[in-house]
Amino acid sequence: MADVEFIKSKLRVIPDFPKKDPLAVEALVTHIVQHILSSGEKVDAIVGLDARGFLIGPTIAMRLGAAFVPVRKAGKLPGECIKVSYEKEYGTDFFEVQVGSIKPGAKIVVIDDLVATGGSAKAAGELVKKSGGSVVEYVFFIELTFLKGNAVLDAPSYSVIKLDD
Repeated sequence: MADVEFIKSKLRVIPDFPKKDPLAVEALVTHIVQHILSSGEKVDAIVGLDARGFLIGPTIAMRLGAAFVPVRKAGKLPGECIKVSYEKEYGTDFFEVQVGSIKPGAKIVVIDDLVATGGSAKAAGELVKKSGGSVVEYVFFIELTFLKGNAVLDAPSYSVIKLDD
């Protein structure tokens, strides 16, 4: 698990200054791909949440030979969409997915950067269900374990890094 320690060593808080590190991004993508492959289950699509799930979701999908499906905030996707609401710390928000982007019976992995309370990931799972697919796993870069967001999810979850405080 040296790759997890390497990725964790790259985390730090710098207000309003994202630091780009291609080696850390490659380590993260490779780690997640290997984790998904280790399950032995064929994944049909990666669902990436707006917006950080878009950063590595397409690369992970490509490496797995799977489709990539974006879940976006309401009004951002063209065409007919399915919509669900979810509660945030400061109010209600909405996610959408395009009709037909998830095939009935498709096995889906939902990817996002962070699981805190689990609301946005849960909403993505609802969109997958409404589209006829099934979530086989939720994958996060970071989990804030003390908020217990995984408890609201309807499938197993995996977090590369777990933070207790």
